[in-house]
Amino acid sequence: MHIYHLEPIVVPAKRFYPELMAVYLLDSQLRFPDPSEAEPGGLLAIGGDLSSERLLLAYEKGIFPWYCEGDPVLWFSPDPRMVFFPGDFRFSKTLLKTISSGKFSVSVDTDFTSVIENCAHVRRKGQSGTWITQEMKVAYQRLYELGYAHSFEVYLEKDLVGGLYGISLGSAFFGESMFHLKTDASKVALFHLAQKCWEFGFDFIDSQVPTDHMKTLGGREISRKEFLVALKSSLMKKTLRGRWRI
Repeated sequence: MHIYHLEPIVVPAKRFYPELMAVYLLDSQLRFPDPSEAEPGGLLAIGGDLSSERLLLAYEKGIFPWYCEGDPVLWFSPDPRMVFFPGDFRFSKTLLKTISSGKFSVSVDTDFTSVIENCAHVRRKGQSGTWITQEMKVAYQRLYELGYAHSFEVYLEKDLVGGLYGISLGSAFFGESMFHLKTDASKVALFHLAQKCWEFGFDFIDSQVPTDHMKTLGGREISRKEFLVALKSSLMKKTLRGRWRI
Protein backbone atom coordinates (compact mmCIF):
# COMPACT_ATOMS: atom_id res chain seq x y z
CA MET A 1 0.00 0.00 0.00
CA HIS A 2 1.36 3.41 -0.91
CA ILE A 3 0.25 6.09 1.57
CA TYR A 4 0.85 9.61 0.39
CA HIS A 5 1.01 12.36 3.00
CA LEU A 6 -0.53 15.56 1.71
CA GLU A 7 2.21 18.07 2.34
CA PRO A 8 1.98 21.86 1.82
CA ILE A 9 3.86 21.31 -1.42
CA VAL A 10 2.27 19.52 -4.35
CA VAL A 11 4.70 16.58 -4.45
CA PRO A 12 3.72 14.08 -1.69
CA ALA A 13 6.05 12.03 0.48
CA LYS A 14 5.69 8.24 0.08
CA ARG A 15 5.55 5.30 2.47
CA PHE A 16 5.25 1.74 1.20
CA TYR A 17 2.83 -0.95 2.44
CA PRO A 18 2.77 -3.91 0.01
CA GLU A 19 -0.60 -5.38 1.02
CA LEU A 20 -2.80 -2.50 -0.21
CA MET A 21 -2.97 0.01 -3.03
CA ALA A 22 -2.18 3.73 -3.18
CA VAL A 23 -4.16 6.07 -0.97
CA TYR A 24 -3.51 9.45 0.64
CA LEU A 25 -3.02 10.11 4.33
CA LEU A 26 -4.70 13.40 5.23
CA ASP A 27 -3.33 15.86 7.75
CA SER A 28 -4.75 19.05 9.25
CA GLN A 29 -4.83 20.87 5.92
CA LEU A 30 -8.21 21.25 4.23
CA ARG A 31 -7.41 19.56 0.95
CA PHE A 32 -8.06 16.31 -0.89
CA PRO A 33 -6.25 14.51 -3.70
CA ASP A 34 -7.83 14.30 -7.15
CA PRO A 35 -10.73 11.77 -7.03
CA SER A 36 -9.33 10.09 -10.15
CA GLU A 37 -6.52 8.73 -7.96
CA ALA A 38 -8.87 6.55 -5.91
CA GLU A 39 -8.14 2.82 -5.84
CA PRO A 40 -10.55 0.51 -7.76
CA GLY A 41 -12.96 0.14 -4.83
CA GLY A 42 -13.24 3.92 -4.53
CA LEU A 43 -11.01 4.45 -1.48
CA LEU A 44 -9.11 7.70 -1.93
CA ALA A 45 -7.77 8.88 1.44
CA ILE A 46 -7.45 8.06 5.12
CA GLY A 47 -7.53 10.34 8.13
CA GLY A 48 -8.35 13.98 8.60
CA ASP A 49 -11.48 14.88 10.53
CA LEU A 50 -15.21 15.43 10.09
CA SER A 51 -15.23 19.19 10.54
CA SER A 52 -17.98 20.96 8.63
CA GLU A 53 -15.41 22.65 6.43
CA ARG A 54 -13.76 19.38 5.45
CA LEU A 55 -17.05 17.59 4.84
CA LEU A 56 -18.36 20.35 2.59
CA LEU A 57 -15.07 20.42 0.67
CA ALA A 58 -15.28 16.64 0.25
CA TYR A 59 -18.81 16.77 -1.20
CA GLU A 60 -17.81 19.58 -3.53
CA LYS A 61 -15.14 17.25 -4.92
CA GLY A 62 -17.39 14.21 -5.19
CA ILE A 63 -15.92 12.54 -2.08
CA PHE A 64 -17.66 11.23 1.02
CA PRO A 65 -16.67 9.52 4.32
CA TRP A 66 -17.52 5.84 4.83
CA TYR A 67 -16.02 3.79 7.64
CA CYS A 68 -16.85 1.79 10.78
CA GLU A 69 -16.58 2.60 14.47
CA GLY A 70 -12.99 2.25 15.66
CA ASP A 71 -11.49 2.71 12.20
CA PRO A 72 -9.79 5.87 10.90
CA VAL A 73 -11.92 8.11 8.69
CA LEU A 74 -11.97 6.68 5.17
CA TRP A 75 -12.82 8.86 2.17
CA PHE A 76 -14.34 7.43 -1.02
CA SER A 77 -15.03 8.49 -4.58
CA PRO A 78 -16.52 5.42 -6.33
CA ASP A 79 -16.46 4.70 -10.04
CA PRO A 80 -19.11 4.14 -11.28
CA ARG A 81 -21.47 6.36 -9.32
CA MET A 82 -25.23 5.93 -8.97
CA VAL A 83 -27.41 8.99 -9.53
CA PHE A 84 -31.00 9.96 -10.27
CA PHE A 85 -31.65 12.65 -12.85
CA PRO A 86 -35.09 14.30 -13.23
CA GLY A 87 -37.51 11.73 -14.61
CA ASP A 88 -35.36 8.74 -13.61
CA PHE A 89 -37.37 7.58 -10.61
CA ARG A 90 -39.65 4.57 -11.18
CA PHE A 91 -42.26 4.30 -8.44
CA SER A 92 -44.77 1.46 -8.57
CA LYS A 93 -48.50 2.06 -8.92
CA THR A 94 -48.95 0.41 -5.56
CA LEU A 95 -46.58 2.88 -3.90
CA LEU A 96 -48.20 5.85 -5.59
CA LYS A 97 -51.58 4.60 -4.38
CA THR A 98 -50.20 4.34 -0.84
CA ILE A 99 -48.85 7.89 -1.06
CA SER A 100 -52.13 9.33 -2.37
CA SER A 101 -54.12 7.47 0.31
CA GLY A 102 -52.65 9.65 3.04
CA LYS A 103 -51.69 6.61 5.11
CA PHE A 104 -48.35 8.25 5.88
CA SER A 105 -47.68 11.89 6.71
CA VAL A 106 -44.37 13.48 5.72
CA SER A 107 -42.35 16.40 7.05
CA VAL A 108 -38.97 17.91 6.23
CA ASP A 109 -36.27 19.08 8.64
CA THR A 110 -38.35 18.61 11.77
CA ASP A 111 -36.51 15.73 13.46
CA PHE A 112 -33.08 15.27 11.91
CA THR A 113 -31.67 13.69 15.07
CA SER A 114 -34.23 10.88 15.16
CA VAL A 115 -33.79 10.16 11.46
CA ILE A 116 -30.02 9.76 11.65
CA GLU A 117 -30.32 7.71 14.85
CA ASN A 118 -32.75 5.33 13.15
CA CYS A 119 -30.55 5.12 10.07
CA ALA A 120 -27.66 4.15 12.32
CA HIS A 121 -29.49 1.49 14.32
CA VAL A 122 -31.96 -0.15 11.95
CA ARG A 123 -30.88 -3.65 10.93
CA ARG A 124 -29.98 -4.10 7.27
CA LYS A 125 -29.81 -7.34 5.33
CA GLY A 126 -26.24 -8.58 4.95
CA GLN A 127 -24.80 -6.01 7.40
CA SER A 128 -23.68 -6.65 10.97
CA GLY A 129 -22.87 -3.06 11.90
CA THR A 130 -23.22 0.55 10.82
CA TRP A 131 -21.03 3.13 9.13
CA ILE A 132 -22.93 5.93 10.89
CA THR A 133 -20.64 6.32 13.87
CA GLN A 134 -21.20 8.63 16.81
CA GLU A 135 -18.62 10.97 15.28
CA MET A 136 -20.60 11.06 12.04
CA LYS A 137 -23.88 11.73 13.84
CA VAL A 138 -22.36 14.78 15.52
CA ALA A 139 -20.78 15.99 12.27
CA TYR A 140 -23.96 15.75 10.20
CA GLN A 141 -26.02 17.30 12.98
CA ARG A 142 -23.70 20.32 12.70
CA LEU A 143 -24.30 20.44 8.95
CA TYR A 144 -28.04 20.32 9.63
CA GLU A 145 -27.74 23.24 12.03
CA LEU A 146 -25.76 25.12 9.35
CA GLY A 147 -28.54 24.49 6.82
CA TYR A 148 -26.68 22.06 4.52
CA ALA A 149 -28.07 18.73 5.76
CA HIS A 150 -31.75 17.85 5.46
CA SER A 151 -34.04 15.10 6.67
CA PHE A 152 -37.36 13.76 5.44
CA GLU A 153 -39.54 12.18 8.13
CA VAL A 154 -42.38 9.72 7.48
CA TYR A 155 -45.00 9.13 10.16
CA LEU A 156 -47.72 6.56 10.67
CA GLU A 157 -50.10 8.45 12.89
CA LYS A 158 -47.67 9.90 15.48
CA ASP A 159 -44.89 7.33 15.09
CA LEU A 160 -41.75 7.96 13.05
CA VAL A 161 -41.58 4.90 10.76
CA GLY A 162 -39.25 5.98 7.96
CA GLY A 163 -37.01 8.70 6.63
CA LEU A 164 -33.79 9.73 4.98
CA TYR A 165 -31.13 12.39 5.23
CA GLY A 166 -28.49 13.93 3.00
CA ILE A 167 -26.55 17.02 2.00
CA SER A 168 -27.62 19.80 -0.36
CA LEU A 169 -25.00 21.81 -2.25
CA GLY A 170 -25.70 23.91 -5.31
CA SER A 171 -28.35 22.06 -7.31
CA ALA A 172 -27.26 18.61 -6.16
CA PHE A 173 -28.55 16.47 -3.31
CA PHE A 174 -26.24 13.83 -1.84
CA GLY A 175 -28.29 11.04 -0.29
CA GLU A 176 -26.61 9.56 2.78
CA SER A 177 -28.94 6.99 4.30
CA MET A 178 -32.57 6.02 4.76
CA PHE A 179 -34.56 3.65 6.96
CA HIS A 180 -38.00 2.13 7.32
CA LEU A 181 -39.86 0.48 10.19
CA LYS A 182 -43.00 -0.03 8.10
CA THR A 183 -43.24 -1.30 4.52
CA ASP A 184 -42.67 1.42 1.88
CA ALA A 185 -41.95 4.17 4.45
CA SER A 186 -38.44 4.86 3.10
CA LYS A 187 -39.75 4.87 -0.48
CA VAL A 188 -42.36 7.45 0.55
CA ALA A 189 -39.53 9.61 1.90
CA LEU A 190 -37.60 9.15 -1.35
CA PHE A 191 -40.65 10.11 -3.40
CA HIS A 192 -41.02 13.38 -1.49
CA LEU A 193 -37.28 14.06 -1.73
CA ALA A 194 -37.49 13.66 -5.50
CA GLN A 195 -40.51 15.97 -5.70
CA LYS A 196 -38.80 18.62 -3.59
CA CYS A 197 -35.55 18.44 -5.56
CA TRP A 198 -37.28 18.75 -8.93
CA GLU A 199 -39.43 21.58 -7.52
CA PHE A 200 -36.18 23.37 -6.65
CA GLY A 201 -34.76 22.68 -10.10
CA PHE A 202 -32.00 20.37 -8.86
CA ASP A 203 -29.86 18.60 -11.46
CA PHE A 204 -29.53 15.23 -9.75
CA ILE A 205 -29.75 13.18 -6.56
CA ASP A 206 -26.57 11.28 -5.74
CA SER A 207 -27.04 7.74 -4.43
CA GLN A 208 -23.27 7.18 -4.15
CA VAL A 209 -22.47 3.45 -4.46
CA PRO A 210 -24.55 1.48 -7.02
CA THR A 211 -27.01 -1.01 -5.48
CA ASP A 212 -29.57 -3.35 -7.01
CA HIS A 213 -32.31 -1.75 -4.90
CA MET A 214 -31.65 1.73 -6.25
CA LYS A 215 -31.45 0.35 -9.80
CA THR A 216 -35.01 -0.97 -9.46
CA LEU A 217 -36.09 2.58 -8.58
CA GLY A 218 -34.42 4.03 -11.68
CA GLY A 219 -30.91 4.77 -10.40
CA ARG A 220 -28.41 5.24 -13.20
CA GLU A 221 -24.74 4.25 -13.14
CA ILE A 222 -22.41 6.87 -14.58
CA SER A 223 -18.64 7.13 -14.57
CA ARG A 224 -16.83 9.17 -11.95
CA LYS A 225 -15.73 11.53 -14.73
CA GLU A 226 -19.34 12.11 -15.84
CA PHE A 227 -20.40 12.61 -12.25
CA LEU A 228 -17.71 15.22 -11.57
CA VAL A 229 -18.65 17.15 -14.72
CA ALA A 230 -22.32 17.20 -13.63
CA LEU A 231 -21.32 18.17 -10.09
CA LYS A 232 -19.14 21.05 -11.25
CA SER A 233 -22.08 22.48 -13.18
CA SER A 234 -24.45 22.02 -10.24
CA LEU A 235 -22.13 23.78 -7.81
CA MET A 236 -22.30 26.94 -9.90
CA LYS A 237 -25.87 27.39 -8.64
CA LYS A 238 -26.87 28.81 -5.28
CA THR A 239 -27.15 26.41 -2.34
CA LEU A 240 -30.59 26.50 -0.72
CA ARG A 241 -29.47 26.61 2.90
CA GLY A 242 -31.80 26.56 5.86
CA ARG A 243 -34.87 24.53 6.78
CA TRP A 244 -36.93 23.05 3.96
CA ARG A 245 -40.70 22.64 4.17
CA ILE A 246 -43.41 20.60 2.49
